Amino acid sequence: MMEPDDVVRIRLGSQQLRAPAAASADDALKNLLAVQAQEFPYARWSLAQRTEGATADDVEEAVADGKILRTHILRPTWHFVHRDDLPWLRVLSAPRLHQANAGTYRRTGIDSEVAAKSAAVLAAAVADGAHRTREQLATELQRAGFAARGLGLAYLIMHAEISGVLASGVPVRSAGGALRQTYADFDERAQAMPSGVPALSKEESLAALAVRYFRSRGPATVRDCADWSGLTMADVRLGLALGLEADPAALETSTIDGATFYFQAPDDQLPGRPSPRIDLVQCYDEYIMGYSVSRHYFGGTAPTFPLHDAPMHVVLLNGRMAGSWRHWLVRTGSTGPRCQLDVRLSAAFSGSDEAMDQALDRSVARYGDFLGVPTALGSADRS
Repeated sequence: MMEPDDVVRIRLGSQQLRAPAAASADDALKNLLAVQAQEFPYARWSLAQRTEGATADDVEEAVADGKILRTHILRPTWHFVHRDDLPWLRVLSAPRLHQANAGTYRRTGIDSEVAAKSAAVLAAAVADGAHRTREQLATELQRAGFAARGLGLAYLIMHAEISGVLASGVPVRSAGGALRQTYADFDERAQAMPSGVPALSKEESLAALAVRYFRSRGPATVRDCADWSGLTMADVRLGLALGLEADPAALETSTIDGATFYFQAPDDQLPGRPSPRIDLVQCYDEYIMGYSVSRHYFGGTAPTFPLHDAPMHVVLLNGRMAGSWRHWLVRTGSTGPRCQLDVRLSAAFSGSDEAMDQALDRSVARYGDFLGVPTALGSADRS
């Protein structure tokens, strides 16, 4: 019988937060299928920490090259998706996404005619390899008679993403150095099926999503997958049935408290008592957001709204929530940028312990390697 510790251990492995790690950020993304990415700086870390030493620059290069695309998919929020997977995943997700957005479409005046006309304007704006910022797209829409401001602009662009008109382009840097999203032609950036190879049917897409979800996030339940993907439980069950019909050995099952959990069996045996291992994960990491009804196994309720300026990202101790963290980049003219990590362990873990201190030092060093700047523990300093 599977115990809670087994759930945590297997999830850490299936999510590649434990060895063997992915060879690259785009390989990590291929394993996870989609990674929630509204917080771009931290979402880069979600991919990098699952690899053999990828850096922020490596992830940004994959985004610029178009191997990793950032778009609205699954649920109406930002996700990283590999260019090979976006075409079929978009087709599968689009009806549910449009349904979820229907109320906002009505409030912002986006009906079928407006959607079609704005899509034509946006397609022209990114034709011939042009990559446009949100502000540049707004200008083109306004020239064509659309208000294109605020929520209305956001949903015109999102409608075009969901409809296969736009995908993310090569990011550009602002005057302050921050990366800014651009948009490009969907067919330019997303990997089309090779000539002569038919597109996936809905049933094939459901099977692919279900099997890849449970392989990369198991042990998990049908409800977990449905809530993560935005699909119905009936569609997830159908995908599971089809996937297991094609490959009966693809997944194993275990029953915990009356619920069936699906997962890919790990290669290793149950270890003894593990040494302390601290992972700094962003609050929207797939280790947290990849589950709904069984999220409690990691021992917390992230993401939560931070109170009293507290950090909102998550410290994991051996896979369970043990505190919160965030980073601050401090720039000085003489020494260059440096990073301070504000890490706050929960009271139960905040005592003096050499093994814990060493585990925390290792996690801080890994984050510094990712950023490529000197990194140290310290209180929040915005100067």
